Parts: sequence; structure tokens; C-alpha cells
Amino acid sequence: MNRLLILPVLLLTLLVGTSAFSADYQKGAAAYESGDYATALREWEPLAEQGVAYAQYNLGQMYSIGQGVPRDYSTAVKWYRLAAEQGHARARNNLGYMYDKGRGVPQDDKTAVKWWKLAAEQGDAPARNNLGYMYDKGRGVPQDYKTAVKWYRLAAEQGNVRAQYNLGQMYALGQGVLKDYVRAHMWANIAATNGSMLGTKLRDLVEKKMTPADISAAQKLARECVRKKYKGC
Repeated sequence: MNRLLILPVLLLTLLVGTSAFSADYQKGAAAYESGDYATALREWEPLAEQGVAYAQYNLGQMYSIGQGVPRDYSTAVKWYRLAAEQGHARARNNLGYMYDKGRGVPQDDKTAVKWWKLAAEQGDAPARNNLGYMYDKGRGVPQDYKTAVKWYRLAAEQGNVRAQYNLGQMYALGQGVLKDYVRAHMWANIAATNGSMLGTKLRDLVEKKMTPADISAAQKLARECVRKKYKGC
């Protein structure tokens, strides 16, 4: 799951059309950032009830995590769905997650895929990784390694650490791409540098199958990829 998306006042004013809405939203944002979740909830709930998607998403997060309210997955799903139906990409991702885990709704892979696909097509990196995983494992969709690689790569290029690890694994296994230990090491190393323990394990495992020259080449590629901000790697 993800942190709240706290918008600047100016951007929210543009989205909802009035400075009154944005002022109330910002009061909630300031309260949330200071840890005063009860006040944040009090400021955001009227906005959410009036249809402000960002406030709806934030309420979904608070009910999902249990911030300022008892954790309530059903209520979280209610607010995520309202925001998702308005096109809020992160709400769509999180609603997919709720269906994937069966939290507040019956577990349903196909519905998880539906919401993740919508969010992924909007450019949401976690959703792109999640959708790639579903194609990778054949959950809710026919198994398709090439399509899994497509979504993993898009998410990895956006800096999604889990996708960087997953893409490295696909290269290590030769699933959806030609087996390539150099590329596997590169992506695993990038993921490891970004804090992934799984990336560290994959990198160390792949290294055992590589020559010193291959390892050196992979390390060089990783440095170049970071300089290019993960694009075209």
C-alpha cells in the first residue's frame, strides 16, 4: 500500500474549482503531516462526501491503515472505489490490491487485474508492477511472460524497486526475454542499491554463474542505467 497523496493548495484549487475546498484540504494535510489524524479525518470527510477524489483516496488509506479510526477494510474499499471510479490512479491501484488480498471484498484475481490495468494505463508504477506480476503468474489472466516483462520494464523505468527486481529475475530465468545474466545482474544490482533485499540475493546468486568480465560489464551497465534514470536499459 502507499502513503497519502498530499496535494499543494494551488493544484487542489485547480482540480476542485474553489479555494474553500483547497483550504479545508490543506488543513487536513497539515494535520495529517503532524500526526493529528483525527483532525485530518474531520477536514477531509466532508470533501470526500462532496466527491473530491483525492480526499476519498486519503480516507481509504486512513481506514485501510487505521489512522485516526479503527482499521476497517470495507470502509476503505468504499472510499477507494469512489475515487477509483473518478479515475484516481492510485485509488485504482489500491482497490486492485484489496481484491488481490481479499480485504473488505471477496478475493478476486480478475477484478484485481481490472483495476490494476486501468491504473497501469494511467502510468501508476506500483500498478504496472502488480499487473506484470499477474501476467507472470497467470493470475486473473492467461500466463504471458512477454506481457509481464512489458509491465515490469515500464515500472522499473519509473524507479519501482520491486519491478526492478522482478525484471532482473525474468532475465535470470529467460522468461519473456532471452536469458541474460548480465542484464539480470544489472537490474538486481539496481534493485539492491535501492534497498531491495531480494535484489541483493538475486544479484549474489547470478554472480555465481558469471565470469569476472561479465560481472564487470553488468556493474558498468548498472551505473549507466542509473545515470539514464533507468530509461532505455
